[in-house]
Amino acid sequence: MVAGKEPTSKLLLVDGHAYAYRAFHALRSLASPAGVPTNALYGFIKALAKLRAQLRPTHAAVVWDGGLAAERLALLPAYKAQRPPMPAPLAQQLALITTWLQAAGLASHCQPGVEADDWIATLARVAVAAGAEVIIASTDKDFMQLVSPGIGLLNPNDQDQVIGAAPQVRAKTGVAPEQIVDWLSLVGDRVDNIAGVPGIGPKTAASLLAQFGSWEGLRARVGQVPAAKTRAQLQAAEQLVERNRRMIRLNGQLPCAVTLAELACRPADQARLRELYGSWGFQSLLRELEREPARQAELF
Repeated sequence: MVAGKEPTSKLLLVDGHAYAYRAFHALRSLASPAGVPTNALYGFIKALAKLRAQLRPTHAAVVWDGGLAAERLALLPAYKAQRPPMPAPLAQQLALITTWLQAAGLASHCQPGVEADDWIATLARVAVAAGAEVIIASTDKDFMQLVSPGIGLLNPNDQDQVIGAAPQVRAKTGVAPEQIVDWLSLVGDRVDNIAGVPGIGPKTAASLLAQFGSWEGLRARVGQVPAAKTRAQLQAAEQLVERNRRMIRLNGQLPCAVTLAELACRPADQARLRELYGSWGFQSLLRELEREPARQAELF
């Protein structure tokens, strides 16, 4: 992915909560012999195995939300407020997932008060600076703003296709990666409870950015927008768009003492995995450990 050289390291950054929620809803009924819910745990393990088999990363980290960014809440107190609380059976399993990650030799990161998106952006910056290729695994479209020669995006809902170049982002959205923040700022993001400009949908926003290049260009030449109604909507929403841009742009410049070497995939603790799989009733995973120890040592 990096022009002119072949990276020797590949870092997989996994949006932990996104994958845990996805696994939880994919498998509705599964529990350990002790009656503890394990559906999200089992689905998460299988999803990580699939990612590692597909991408063959040399380094990996699962990143978790540490809370909502104070800066975004100050701009919009209702930021993500519409989201229901995490289901209790899922919350019970997060500690089990981090226990499995430790046994599997994979890094797990959660920074208090830091959203996973910002920490992923920061770790991606650190890794690219160290010469690594980065692939972010998430369903969050905000990450398309990071797509570049060194950073790709894999959405599990997109048939495992890695978005690694601007043409792929443009095919999905109508805009380039560097325009994603402005595009989302115009359209809004219901998932995060961020309202867009009334009457401006994805296609209209893409068309405007194609004509004017950026929000700055559009704002400066708004009088050239052909439709009078659209001009009025944009003029009335100028402060809204400015706020949205500050909220949607990921902060990849957080202080970070983590090095690429610390995210290297380590050999799995096979004895610990056998113990965990037995206590969770994961007989199929136990059989895989016994049947293919060499392969499991690499993947888990």
